[in-house]
Amino acid sequence: MKKSLKSATNKKIIIGKIGAAHGVRGDMKVYPLTDFPDRFNTIKKAYVDDKEINIISTRYQGNFVVMKVEGVNSREEVARFTNKLLKINRSDVPPLEDGEYYAFDIIGFQVINQDDVVLGEITEILKTGSNDVYITKAKDGRQILIPALKKVVTEINIEDGFMKVIWDENQEV
Repeated sequence: MKKSLKSATNKKIIIGKIGAAHGVRGDMKVYPLTDFPDRFNTIKKAYVDDKEINIISTRYQGNFVVMKVEGVNSREEVARFTNKLLKINRSDVPPLEDGEYYAFDIIGFQVINQDDVVLGEITEILKTGSNDVYITKAKDGRQILIPALKKVVTEINIEDGFMKVIWDENQEV
């Protein structure tokens, strides 16, 4: 499996989930689903159902963001957005330091061990507190839980879409 970095930059990234109306003038609650909630300070356009929306203003209130969208001026108009996902272009995501990766960039990568055996594909990343765990689905359907540790993960290749690990394919999971 080879992922194209170019196609990855064209995809949309989920940054929030739209909740109910806030007030009567068309403001909506957005629950951030991002490690960078401060991005709402500068965001001017986003996507809901792959349709571009223009964001007029945002402000933080508790654990959500109150957002005003162009053309949405009543509680009833907000209702059509409720429970939908708010997305931005991948190209609008803040850059990370070397050696740091977004989870959405790694999902779908092939996991290859030190003997060049394909162990499976990353389907999910579990946050455990001490270190992340890459949930990998093997070809036979079993799950392999690979800890995100430097002694286990030797390479993450974003351009070619794979992760190299030190792992015995028959290792207990």
